[in-house]
Amino acid sequence: MSDESVLMQMLQHCSLCPRDCKVDRLIGKKGYCKESSQLVVARSALHMWEEPCISGKEGSGTVFFSGCSMGCVYCQNNNIAQGKAGKMITVERLSDIFLELQGKRANNINLVTPTHYVPHIIAALDQARGKGLHLPIVYNCSGYEKVETLDLLEGYVDVYLPDFKYKNPKLAKQYSNCEDYFEYAVQAIKKMLCQVGEPTFDERGMMRKGVIVRHLAMPGYSQDSKEIIKYLYATFGDSIYLSIMNQYTPMPNATSYPGINRKLTEEEYEELVNYAIEIGVENGFIQEGETATESFIPEFNGEGV
Repeated sequence: MSDESVLMQMLQHCSLCPRDCKVDRLIGKKGYCKESSQLVVARSALHMWEEPCISGKEGSGTVFFSGCSMGCVYCQNNNIAQGKAGKMITVERLSDIFLELQGKRANNINLVTPTHYVPHIIAALDQARGKGLHLPIVYNCSGYEKVETLDLLEGYVDVYLPDFKYKNPKLAKQYSNCEDYFEYAVQAIKKMLCQVGEPTFDERGMMRKGVIVRHLAMPGYSQDSKEIIKYLYATFGDSIYLSIMNQYTPMPNATSYPGINRKLTEEEYEELVNYAIEIGVENGFIQEGETATESFIPEFNGEGV
């Protein structure tokens, strides 16, 4: 059990993410994430399109938080990432949302873009557990994390679901304004694995503990993707799962970036999957069919909030 007042004081000179804005979010100032200390949630619902061991048949109980510390130019969830959508709620309401999702038979509680709200989330989980919350907690993040913030989550998170977006710092700078992405992501995944250990599953094949690292393949950057997969497999082996995604969708906000204003081709994706197989990756997920459509982008209309 954590002291909520102590947690919230962390927002006075906020350094929860690698941006280290150090703004006073408690008095309404907003950092790179576009959010103050006011908790803002855009959607809470069962989600069927995560990895099979996360969604299952019943769905993953996703909570989409507004704001984001990354701000990728190609973001599929741009409205909430830029803090343009969502409803202000209390920590108490967030704890109730967790319990409502459990009541809908969600397989887990899936916290999407949660980093800048870690103090709120810990407080809400404490409250919800006191009222009977028992589902695994999934931390669904960009991979651009500080180990000090992850340390706060020990004992709260069961499954880490980070992205691993870039190895090349030039790409990280160009598309997400964070040329130090690789260094932070590597240390973050090491910390995540240290906390939750190697993957474990229940009798239905749902992940109970573990780390799944997602890589969104982007058009024209197969070499960086291969280097990421090679690095992750060489470093972590079968201790983590790799999820290689083909769902990159060229959103309107990316039209001024000619290299990424198209979908990934089938050939590009197949080449990447074959490469992963060739180097020995076995613990992994791939996507099949037409996933790069806006139908996989949920409506951020306040459902369930």
